[in-house]
Amino acid sequence: MSTFLEFPEVFASPGGEWAGQSPARVNFPHHPIPAFTPNMSQGTPSTGEEPWLEVLASRYLTSWLAEQNIGLAVSTYQSGKLFLLGRQPSGQLSVFERTFPQSMGLCASADGQTVWLATQYQLWRLENALAEGQTHQEHDRLYVPRVGHTTGDLDIHDVAVEDDGRVVFVATGFGCVATLSERLSFRPLWRPPFLSAIVAEDRCHLNGLALRDGKARYVTCVSQSDVADGWRDARREGGCVLDIATNDVLATGLSMPHSPRWHRGQLWLLNAGTGELGTIDLQRGQFEPVAFCPGFLRGLAFVGDYAVVTLSKPRHDVTFSGLPLEQTLTSRRAAPQCGLQVIDLRTGQIAHWIRFEGLVTELYDTVALPGVVRPMALGFKTDEINRLVTIESGPTAAP
Repeated sequence: MSTFLEFPEVFASPGGEWAGQSPARVNFPHHPIPAFTPNMSQGTPSTGEEPWLEVLASRYLTSWLAEQNIGLAVSTYQSGKLFLLGRQPSGQLSVFERTFPQSMGLCASADGQTVWLATQYQLWRLENALAEGQTHQEHDRLYVPRVGHTTGDLDIHDVAVEDDGRVVFVATGFGCVATLSERLSFRPLWRPPFLSAIVAEDRCHLNGLALRDGKARYVTCVSQSDVADGWRDARREGGCVLDIATNDVLATGLSMPHSPRWHRGQLWLLNAGTGELGTIDLQRGQFEPVAFCPGFLRGLAFVGDYAVVTLSKPRHDVTFSGLPLEQTLTSRRAAPQCGLQVIDLRTGQIAHWIRFEGLVTELYDTVALPGVVRPMALGFKTDEINRLVTIESGPTAAP
């Protein structure tokens, strides 16, 4: 049990939630307080009536969220946002956002009470402050950043929590799997056998991490390069999957693979350079595509028979140019999208979708929040985090 206190004061938040005009549309209007990091504000009108973000959803997306009894969390490092998606009492899509610079890897506990979020130089643990059945501003989850581990700029991508409670993550800038350190920035746990040293050179762009049986087991790399920034020269087909337990390279020939996940006895991943979700045949070491999505894929979460993936519009730079995804989009006469797609694993078809239109053009990770209807979070840009206090109940010492 806990006591929930809110000091009465009206405040205007640069983040938060705005209701849309229909179950499938949510508009985020411009706000006089800047809602973007400096590199995002370039070209952004300082005033105006146009929304800085419009979120569109397929007709039955909120019904699917209700059927699965989940909410969703989505990160985007491009604009430094954590988005929390759920359902309003009216049946409309609920979209709540808070600012965390360079938001990337996400991890949620099985009960939906805890969320881990990697940011520019910190790894945050957010905890739900609401008791069972309690609500705040009509939200049934209130995620509060309780602990922030300052790591420095490791370029943390995937984050996971092993069954024994150890937090593990991919320190992409250093090409290793790591964990937290009490005194220092991080403690390396494993590096690919083809890397000669753990140095801040992003040699192979190690980016994805999958647990199996509660332990870190599989990783994805864009290349097997052992020179600074060497992965960029192998973007088309230099990607690979490795087994941490054996150091074996399990599959090669991938195009910028991301987000390996072990689900129902299979190793899944996103072959981002081709825009495909698929599995790895561990016997033959081959990628087996299941579905194509019109965008650069990064985040991957599973909800029973469904996969939820994040799509980004490719940047117009050397990192994303010349990938097979470009030719596929052209042949399908499609434009790249930014948003989420829900894929039915039984058919490979897109069952539901969400699209982000406006200044957010890239998403990174996504996680399902079990048992959550309408989540929200506290951020650092207003005094809201200063005025909300929760007290854990229990026996107290005599005065």
